[in-house]
Amino acid sequence: MSVLENDQIKQLNAIFNRFDMDSDGSLTHLELAALLRSLGIKPSGDEIYALLSNMDENGNGYVEFDELVHAIMPDINETVLINQEQLLEVFRSFDRDGNGYITAAELAGSMSKMGHPLSYHELASMMAEADSNGDGVISFNEFAALMAKSAAEFLGLKVA
Repeated sequence: MSVLENDQIKQLNAIFNRFDMDSDGSLTHLELAALLRSLGIKPSGDEIYALLSNMDENGNGYVEFDELVHAIMPDINETVLINQEQLLEVFRSFDRDGNGYITAAELAGSMSKMGHPLSYHELASMMAEADSNGDGVISFNEFAALMAKSAAEFLGLKVA
């Protein structure tokens, strides 16, 4: 195995672990969908189930890390992993206390430091859009999903 492949597998393992929400060593179809979308692969719901079925070598209904490697390593490239790492760096710059979540205060502070202070309404709107599970904070997965949207949509611009 080349050094590049070894590094890619290490990075893919780190990504896998971030999306394995219950830390059971396997991905459900929802966790798999979130992981693939974060890598820039955007399958439909039906495609997710087909992928899961094709990747699930042991037939248990979940995708373990080795099954993921066998399925996507031939297609993954260095750019995808670099982009994922860059996205994590941006997330960490917002996550001031390093607890793995972005609070409203952290978002407001970061936006202000970047020269984009937010009104209360703008902050509430951004948090509501990003916080898809309603727990009051933005996780990396929620951040990645938000960043995957177009820049125009993210900035609230109307596209004619």
